[in-house]
Amino acid sequence: MSDLTASAGLVRGLLDFAVGRGADRSALATAAGIDERALEDADSRLPFDIYIALMRHASALCGDPALALHYGESVDMSEVSIVGLIMNASETMAEAFAQLQRFSQLALEVEGAGERFGVVIRDGALWIVDQRLNPNDFPQLSEVTFSRLACGPRRFLPQSHILEVHFTHPAPSYRAEYERVFACDVFFDSDWNAMRMHPEAPTWRVALQPRYVFGVLTERADLLLRQLDDRRTTRARVEGLILPMLHKGDVNAETIAGAMGFSRQTLFRRLRDEGVTFEQILDDLRHRMALHYLRGERASINEVAYLVGFSDRASFSRAFKRWTGRNPGEVRAERRRI
Repeated sequence: MSDLTASAGLVRGLLDFAVGRGADRSALATAAGIDERALEDADSRLPFDIYIALMRHASALCGDPALALHYGESVDMSEVSIVGLIMNASETMAEAFAQLQRFSQLALEVEGAGERFGVVIRDGALWIVDQRLNPNDFPQLSEVTFSRLACGPRRFLPQSHILEVHFTHPAPSYRAEYERVFACDVFFDSDWNAMRMHPEAPTWRVALQPRYVFGVLTERADLLLRQLDDRRTTRARVEGLILPMLHKGDVNAETIAGAMGFSRQTLFRRLRDEGVTFEQILDDLRHRMALHYLRGERASINEVAYLVGFSDRASFSRAFKRWTGRNPGEVRAERRRI
């Protein structure tokens, strides 16, 4: 996760919240490796690993294993990020969610390129899905994200917009807190991190700020997105371009270099300066996405092979054996035994 970042506003919000719940500010900042001078500009960036460390140390110092749930429940996104301000200035819940999809990385970058959140219709029901890779490596992020999305809109909506919540991680010892916070059915060891929405929720009005404010904020957010893109390593930018076309199986350096606005030779040179090749990036991304799809269990092995760019199962199985020393079926069976 070394290339991923979090906004200083999000980090500062968590630090302040933990201090308010009994953590010693200096001890917590030191434990998480935070120089508080870096938190003065809410839109500046800190390594995502610092956010992870802060969450874990804060939970320990506060003696609260459910701290992430409580942070999301208590602190509205508008208090810590421009993303929340834009959502609150949206006309409807549908528009607010569209802005979350568009700008979520301004609050926090996560593993996996493309949109972090998706909208899915399954069995006639409307779901919001968190699509980040390897969510169980840091389940506290699932907790804080979903509790914030569930609790924030309760302040102005006519009724609850969340009807059911699913998490891929096992039920923790504080399961009862999930049921209290979400006030609906909560399921663990699921095949996705998703929340079922009230079918009418997308049309419900938000508009907590004048429309003029929405325009000003989105203009600022677009600038911040461009600045964030400029800060990214060449590898991260290449991965972001490859992922949406990975399933096509014909991803090539010329296409990616052209999308980035420079020649194939320049792309190779920049990647070489970062100690990696285009082929290594493509191979590693296929490996990571294959594991993600297999563990999710929503795609068959043949479908996984297609999704990561292989024309047939045999070629995919050979590559997977090279990556992991095992075949795809073994990984799928292992997931089912958990």
